[in-house]
Amino acid sequence: MKQLYIFIFSVLISAYSQAQQALKVNAIYKIVYWRSADGKPKEDRNPTVVIAAEQQNLLTNESILAKQAKYPHEQSLITKPGNILFQLADLSKNDQLSTSDSTTIAKQVFEFSNETKVILGYTCKKAKTIVNSNTIELWYTTEASIKAAPTVLGQDLGLVLEQVRNGNSFTTATKIEEVKSIKPIDLTRLRLIDGLSYKDLLWKSRFTTLSVFNNQTINFIDKPQSTDSIFRFAGGTVIARKVKFPELTANTNVFVDLTEQSKGDAYDRTGSVFIIPTDKPLSLMNALENSVKVLPVYDNGNGKTYQGVVATPNYSPVIEVMRFFTPFGVGQYNYLKLKDKKWADRVYYRQDVSELFPLVNGKEVWIAVFIGNYDKGGHKISLNITLHNAGREKVDKALILPLFNSTNVMEMAGQEYATMFSSDKGLEVSFTLIKDVKDAKLRYITTGHGGWGGGDEFVPRKNTIWLDGKEAFAFIPWRQDCGSYRLSNPASGNFETGLSSSDLSRSNWCPGTVTNPNIISLGDLKAGDHTIKVTIPMGLPQGSSSSAWNVSGVLLGKE
Repeated sequence: MKQLYIFIFSVLISAYSQAQQALKVNAIYKIVYWRSADGKPKEDRNPTVVIAAEQQNLLTNESILAKQAKYPHEQSLITKPGNILFQLADLSKNDQLSTSDSTTIAKQVFEFSNETKVILGYTCKKAKTIVNSNTIELWYTTEASIKAAPTVLGQDLGLVLEQVRNGNSFTTATKIEEVKSIKPIDLTRLRLIDGLSYKDLLWKSRFTTLSVFNNQTINFIDKPQSTDSIFRFAGGTVIARKVKFPELTANTNVFVDLTEQSKGDAYDRTGSVFIIPTDKPLSLMNALENSVKVLPVYDNGNGKTYQGVVATPNYSPVIEVMRFFTPFGVGQYNYLKLKDKKWADRVYYRQDVSELFPLVNGKEVWIAVFIGNYDKGGHKISLNITLHNAGREKVDKALILPLFNSTNVMEMAGQEYATMFSSDKGLEVSFTLIKDVKDAKLRYITTGHGGWGGGDEFVPRKNTIWLDGKEAFAFIPWRQDCGSYRLSNPASGNFETGLSSSDLSRSNWCPGTVTNPNIISLGDLKAGDHTIKVTIPMGLPQGSSSSAWNVSGVLLGKE
């Protein structure tokens, strides 16, 4: 098929190898351009088309002209002789927006060459320019008596019959024909907006945005106030709402983005975005609405009880979507000036969480955010989830099974800190698979805490994952790049050593960053009972201070 396609491509060009006459200035022409790279034609088979007329050039493609293009799609229009560029974006069948620019074409600068070659029977000269570090060569002719090009580049040179990017990517004219039925675009009917707004709306139309929280406060107060849609729990340190996810059949990339700004709290705090499963008789919602005492207790023999940590037949722990850490007082404390330091206004966290999408596809679920703090001002956050079609391998029957989460998201309502690793048993959970699972993985997030010199926040500790009594994976979670985020930490303490507290390496987290999950391969798992255990040689308490490890685990696989 490729050989046939190359043959056709060659015939189209050779058919016009004889010398051509000048085109009629007052006629309308359709110029078809095909793309190729490294001598091979592009596979999309959607050629670029230029509709060239005396007063307008429309840059489009065959799919758009045939009304078969997917939305959104974009075209360019150049009006003559002023060379004003109009960008036209069709977001849907009845929603088009546009913007204009009178300077883009006029600002183009070219280096001209004496080289020539014949394309479609016309002798072409070469002009070269640089765009974003890419070398663009344009082969144009002045013999055709019209001016046009397959892109915005070179619209005023003549008729550009070939554009070459970096010497190996070609857009080449294969056909020029006069057309009678195409009418010019009526400029008076365009909905013109400024250039930045145009780009923003076009970009956002390419994916679905679920706005979960917008400028919501997470703080600690006696009587947090809920609304009809946003609920506040644990003294206001947990906010939650129901979110309806669209049902998508295509491959989907899913991203969570969160912005945070201090409204009073000056310290680095643990934050978590999580889903509250309600598939079993008991969920975290029962505890948030009533008391942490309703949650099932995990007891590993160290004398403490840990509420809602592991999965049971009647309870699913929360599913952590993103673990993040607030910086030292970004926004609220930016008045703490240091020479040559320009503090960030807020912190932006963004993470790919596509592996969890099958769990929520087409469903309405509880989404919540926790930031541990005891400050009346607290923090202000906004949270969005964006869905982007295509780009991932489709899994028809995905298994997503929450197993454990030791992050005490109800800390301010009495949920115990994750100190269970002081016992050799550590954290252990048993679960039953109804079917065999292929390519099982553990989505594991871990961070160590204990904020004094000898606490586990500042001491590397080995995390070991055990599957059915055998070691499956072991590593030391540790971050040494925390100093990269100094400009998000205006209220960070500064030491006599010349270091800032926010510079110090930590157990898998830095102030002002997210903690990436570890995707741990477990192989194929047979149907039946299994056990996963996490052990960490946690440090001993010092006075009234204790270390703790916030770990969460979700089993992923294919049934």
